[in-house]
Amino acid sequence: MLKHYQIVNEKIVESQEETSPVLVFVNPDEKERRFLIDQLKVDEHTLNSALDPDELSRLEFEANHTAAIFKFPKNYSGKNQLLFKSGTIGVFVFKDIIAVVLSEDVDIFLNGKQFLKVTSYYDIILKLLYKSIYHFLEHLKVFNMIADDLEQKISVSMENKYLLNLFTLEKSVVYYLNAINSNGVFIEKLKNNAPKIGFNQDQMELLDDILVENNQCYRQAEIYSNIFASLMDARASIVSNNLNVLMKTLNIVTVSIMVPTLVVSIFSMNVQIPMQSFFHAFSVIMTIAIFSVLVFLILLKQVINKKY
Repeated sequence: MLKHYQIVNEKIVESQEETSPVLVFVNPDEKERRFLIDQLKVDEHTLNSALDPDELSRLEFEANHTAAIFKFPKNYSGKNQLLFKSGTIGVFVFKDIIAVVLSEDVDIFLNGKQFLKVTSYYDIILKLLYKSIYHFLEHLKVFNMIADDLEQKISVSMENKYLLNLFTLEKSVVYYLNAINSNGVFIEKLKNNAPKIGFNQDQMELLDDILVENNQCYRQAEIYSNIFASLMDARASIVSNNLNVLMKTLNIVTVSIMVPTLVVSIFSMNVQIPMQSFFHAFSVIMTIAIFSVLVFLILLKQVINKKY
């Protein structure tokens, strides 16, 4: 799918004109791929890399354009079971146009503070990169909230379901760490090639801000990853301990039932026993059974207090 945009009053707005200089290809079909390869002379391997979610961020200079590939967080879907993934975006800057290639439909130019004062095609790369980092930070905040909710459930749970959810969340943070680190390498390369690209003073200042934001984002993701990894064993022990407490309670209930059952069974034997002709024999037997349970519970409590 091809979308057209243009820069109006330093903002990116959608356009219906086919001659618009900003082209966004969302999961391009064969016809659109041939246009990029044959008409715009985009390298086919580079184009495939822009659509590969596992591709690393990189910057390449071709004869007639500059190719930039970097990572961004994908939109979360409930079917992913708390697994957050990152995707890849490709930006190809030519003299008269700029082509953006995405594997899924994302409103990348949603107007906000990230897309103010767009004056050149390279501003679009920087703004997209800035928005990607901002998006990563927002997802990390969501990770923290989900982790807090899972911790509360794990503290009373005896199932592995919430523990597995937490493990999946930990995997997501690791994926994000790799993506953010890859973007950091890309930003450094952008900065090193700033004179060759022709960045102005404002763009250099924005690039410095982006580098700082990306480093902070990486450190925050690293902290979350370390916390999740270090506490996984403790949370697994909590689930195991909850199960042990339940089994202990069930054992106590089982033994408590066995004691009066033994008393009643003795008096139910088909032999000559005392009180078999006594009118209140049933009441006496039930009293003895209840009393035996109380004695058992008192002795059990004394044993537990001595042990702990």
